[in-house]
Amino acid sequence: MTTHANTNGTAPAPAHGIADPGAYGWGVFHERHPVLVRRLCEGNPYGPEQRARLDALLDESRTGRVRPPAPETAAAAPWAARDRRRFGRPWSEAPFLWAESYFYLRLLECVDHFSPGPWQGVDPFAPMKSAELADPGLESDTAWLDGLAGAPPDEVFRALVLASLYGNRADLGFRLVQAVTDPAEGDSANGDRSDGDPAGGPGASGVPLLADDIEALWKHVSRRPPGDVHVILDNAGRELLADLLLVDHLLATGRATSVVLHVKPRPYYVSDATASDVRDCLMRMAGFGNEAGRAARRLREAAATGRLRQATHDFFCSPLEFAGMPADLRAGLTSAGLCVYKGDLNYRRLVGDRAWPADRPFADAVAGVPGSLVALRTLKSEVAVGLPRETADRLDAARPTWRTDGSQALVQTRLRP
Repeated sequence: MTTHANTNGTAPAPAHGIADPGAYGWGVFHERHPVLVRRLCEGNPYGPEQRARLDALLDESRTGRVRPPAPETAAAAPWAARDRRRFGRPWSEAPFLWAESYFYLRLLECVDHFSPGPWQGVDPFAPMKSAELADPGLESDTAWLDGLAGAPPDEVFRALVLASLYGNRADLGFRLVQAVTDPAEGDSANGDRSDGDPAGGPGASGVPLLADDIEALWKHVSRRPPGDVHVILDNAGRELLADLLLVDHLLATGRATSVVLHVKPRPYYVSDATASDVRDCLMRMAGFGNEAGRAARRLREAAATGRLRQATHDFFCSPLEFAGMPADLRAGLTSAGLCVYKGDLNYRRLVGDRAWPADRPFADAVAGVPGSLVALRTLKSEVAVGLPRETADRLDAARPTWRTDGSQALVQTRLRP
């Protein structure tokens, strides 16, 4: 593992790596990525050269040395300038966060995403995303929203936060690794239903909350003057649908003056949301005959008037922690009334993808990140902070995979007056 000092001066912690066969990162590179490449070739009519490059990338990333990006690759210059020391060295020496991010850049390179020709700009993950949105059960999966009519405001808010949180279980990339050991789960990675109520209804999941700051979050959004809310999105499809329902609630109740959705500038991590994914999700929702359909139509009106906006930044496809975000992005988030960080990857970048003690205070871990913020995350990787030591010890003894198997969740806040 590689060690890094934290920005607030606490002792260094080892970064999670990919070399140890017992580590989660090793499993991602040796189990998840081969399944992903197979699915890409099943879903896209790639030619022999593209397929050969994908196979070569798998071999390189598991046993070889890191090759620099091709000159035509988007953002090749920043990678070359920032990460030159990693090129030519074994992949196994790289931290997990860096290696996984670079793998997806190279994957796009392999399928000619950056090269002039018919595949330029094509999302290789689109078939998987489209299959999920095409699920005929999506509309009925949002019926729980109709049942919130007349409920107390704090209960409605809690239900929508939980919906957004539990929607994170629908991560296509995460379900690819489940398919390795359970072939039945492989169908869910193609968009079939997997978690009872995959659109993220508040009653959909038995996932326990290891940290529950929803009450503090409710007080923050209901007692202060409304401001801009920035949502750093995670996955498209079902998770995005649940995120948009929360966004609609914030706008419709006046608890947000406006909302900015931060999307990825290009396809990333299988199902990470891009601008076109937001469009597709709103179009699908707008066809629902229930309250979710009405929410989609309100959101499209909000976009037309500037109350709902989308933004992107190449930083979101980098391997850097959020404490190191560039000045232009930092300025926008500093002035926000609230920043919502969705999902596991954003959590890793928020607190640092390192072997911190589980009881390290969350506020310390995010000290270098601007603004009032909340993390909504289902645990799918090794890092976790802000938990009582006895809780972590109990889970370590009872369920050794609790950090990575999606069985636990958290809502953690650092709120400014």
